[in-house]
Amino acid sequence: MQSFQPPRRILMGPGPSDVSPRVLSALARPTIGHLDPQFQELMEEIKGALARLFNAPDHACVPLPAPGTAGMEAAIMNLLEPGDRAVIAINGAFGGRMADMADRAGAEVVKVEFEWGKPVDPAAVEEALKAAPTKVFAFVHAETSTGARSDAATLCGLARKYGALSIVDCVTSLGGITVDVAAWDADAVYSGTQKCLSAPPGLSPIALSKRAQEAIAGRKTKVRNWLCDFNLLMSYWGGDGGRTYHHTAPINALYGLHESLVALFEEGQQAVLVRHARTHEALAAGIEAMGLKFLVAEKDRLPQLNAVIVPDGVDEAAVRAYVLDKWDLEIGAGLGPLKGKVWRIGLMGASATPWHVRLCLNALSEALAAQGFKADGPAGLAAAEAKLA
Repeated sequence: MQSFQPPRRILMGPGPSDVSPRVLSALARPTIGHLDPQFQELMEEIKGALARLFNAPDHACVPLPAPGTAGMEAAIMNLLEPGDRAVIAINGAFGGRMADMADRAGAEVVKVEFEWGKPVDPAAVEEALKAAPTKVFAFVHAETSTGARSDAATLCGLARKYGALSIVDCVTSLGGITVDVAAWDADAVYSGTQKCLSAPPGLSPIALSKRAQEAIAGRKTKVRNWLCDFNLLMSYWGGDGGRTYHHTAPINALYGLHESLVALFEEGQQAVLVRHARTHEALAAGIEAMGLKFLVAEKDRLPQLNAVIVPDGVDEAAVRAYVLDKWDLEIGAGLGPLKGKVWRIGLMGASATPWHVRLCLNALSEALAAQGFKADGPAGLAAAEAKLA
């Protein structure tokens, strides 16, 4: 065996995003013990920073030791018991994954399904919630498979109206658009580090309300996931100085998360959101000036995840292969029914810069030209520059 030397890529797919040099440097700091007093101080800082980022001062906020999918599984497995009714909104791949997990938890799953690329319709959700008493209502705030944003405030309000606990997937939204857990009055909100936080994959920040914590503490059956059983997990994360062993924390990964949060607050939360919005506007103007179209209507689009429709006669996989080979640029493919029909272009965290926009437009126009599609590259760049001016 020899040491692995990864190629240098520009990450503009659906995640992971580019990791800044300062976060990479933080990952290389000396490893200390997961019960070391200095590390426990770091844990407290991370908890406080996540509460600030989620705007969840009354929630328990911790990073789970696994990627965003673990946040989804933790929320569902902790809050659902066999026989509970769960209403799951599905408008893309990750709503479908939620429903699968709820079924594995033994819940009675009611799926409320929507066309991929459309937001969740609150009226349809309300019909499902008022049909019978419901323990949990779950939905995706920012659907990574389509780039569509749903109205979290309204949907969480419906959960409260009908006495359900809300689970909100913010894997792609946290750090890219407004996530306001307190204003939404949401119960379980989770995310991932590899999207707009621009830390490496492998951690899942989660926020649990007091209602959710009470429901977990009052379960009749054990949580069907030992590692992410919140009752057990908080014996390690819950107390300042009073922690007991639960698992060996991913120490260096937590260094990286901490540094990414330091960088985010240095830039300013509002400034970060404006940067994502501004780069999206430039990319969108360039994409449309090149003669391409978006899957999602403008009012429902995520700035950080852009689903661009593949033109007729173009081999979408060949375009992705071209930009990877010639430009070291990674963009994403479509999932499920959108496979072969869209590209997913990420503008997340450290990948949301004017430089990334310009490079992506150049690479995409060249790759399309190689297939005989006449994309107007100069017009695309000019339209983007006008937005960036």
